Amino acid sequence: MNIFRLLADLSHLLAIIILLLKIWKTRSCAGISGKSQILFSVVYTARYLDLLTAYVSAYNTIMKIVFIAASYATVYLMYVKFKATYDHNHDTFRIEFLLIPTLILALLINREFTALEVLWTFSIYLESVAILPQLFLVSKTGEAESITSHYLFALGSYRGLYLLNWIYRYFVEEHFEPIAVIAGVVQTVLYCDFFYLYITKVLKGKKLQLPA
Repeated sequence: MNIFRLLADLSHLLAIIILLLKIWKTRSCAGISGKSQILFSVVYTARYLDLLTAYVSAYNTIMKIVFIAASYATVYLMYVKFKATYDHNHDTFRIEFLLIPTLILALLINREFTALEVLWTFSIYLESVAILPQLFLVSKTGEAESITSHYLFALGSYRGLYLLNWIYRYFVEEHFEPIAVIAGVVQTVLYCDFFYLYITKVLKGKKLQLPA
């Protein structure tokens, strides 16, 4: 494992911790898109089904279990425990417009036409756009709390660091994964506007506001 992948995993873990602590401490999921969290739970479930068929390392197994468990815990907190605080009125993104196209694309373009490979590819494509409902929610409400902004920044950093991981592996290990790289570029591009606003506003103590 190289330093970029390790930092990416830690950034991803930090994002999850920030989100769960935010919901638990405030007893509220206001400002968080349940639609995005559902998509992430689908992503991790589809990607990590290989837990049942292959063992890579203790680290790999633990991180996969943590990501799956945390995604379902978040969905539970939002749709069950703190359901009354969930903003249904603004979280209106039609996630079927993301689920169906990415599934079709995975069936058409994949590394190998087997169940696990198609599901892995589907998870890569879906993750690249899973944040859209959250960005759409922030855009509709006009602003995001600082803690929500920190969560989004950590999540975006995770994808950016994974791109550096793929670049490193290409030059050092001569390994190239076009599906993951292209999807990672798409996802990072989606965060660009947010990154700019985060650096110029949130880090200066101002609330983040996205243009409607």
